[in-house]
Amino acid sequence: MSFNDIFKSDFIENVTSVSLLDMAVALLLAFGMGMFIFLVYKKTYSGVMYSASFGTTLVALTMITTVVILAVTSNVVLSLGMVGALSIVRFRTAIKEPLDIAFLFWSIAVGIVLAAGMIPLAVIGSVIIGVILLVFVNRKSCKNPYIVVVRCDGHDSETKAKAFLDGKTERCVVKSKTAQKGSVELNMEIRLKDDNTDFVNALAEMEGVSSAVLVSYNGDYMG
Repeated sequence: MSFNDIFKSDFIENVTSVSLLDMAVALLLAFGMGMFIFLVYKKTYSGVMYSASFGTTLVALTMITTVVILAVTSNVVLSLGMVGALSIVRFRTAIKEPLDIAFLFWSIAVGIVLAAGMIPLAVIGSVIIGVILLVFVNRKSCKNPYIVVVRCDGHDSETKAKAFLDGKTERCVVKSKTAQKGSVELNMEIRLKDDNTDFVNALAEMEGVSSAVLVSYNGDYMG
């Protein structure tokens, strides 16, 4: 065995399997597409607390996926080993917003498509997906649901409060009722006719009503 044979290995040969130009172009495109996904995420976010780190994760995930797929496509043997290595990875972080899952898969898909050389598919597909998300997620309903919490002193005041809300709102449905000695608490879902909420003030001033609270409600959280 000669001196050159000692340093001759598949590892050295794999150094040039992906050219520097290919790596630079793929990573630049992945960064650009990741930033586009991040901006769409920022514009369409409607949760309770915005997470800037999740937006940064979308950019990084796009670039990381691109790097992995570039390595896989350059070596068939490596692709088999990569599948086995990634199959043991487990993520325990809970996804709080259902839409976040779509952004995660979007980032991964763009990274895969870019690394495969299908640049038009990645760009055009991302633009279409982004426009659809911007249109549908940001579409606001003029009849947002609300929860009214009314505390009154008995049956008569409860009936008057319910009748008052039926006349002032477009829809009023009792969601829960808590009765104690000398006190009744009602949780009612309502749909407003307009943006005027002065009826809550009048409700709180009614005889037998001790308090009235109006809370924005979207089915997932109250705040």
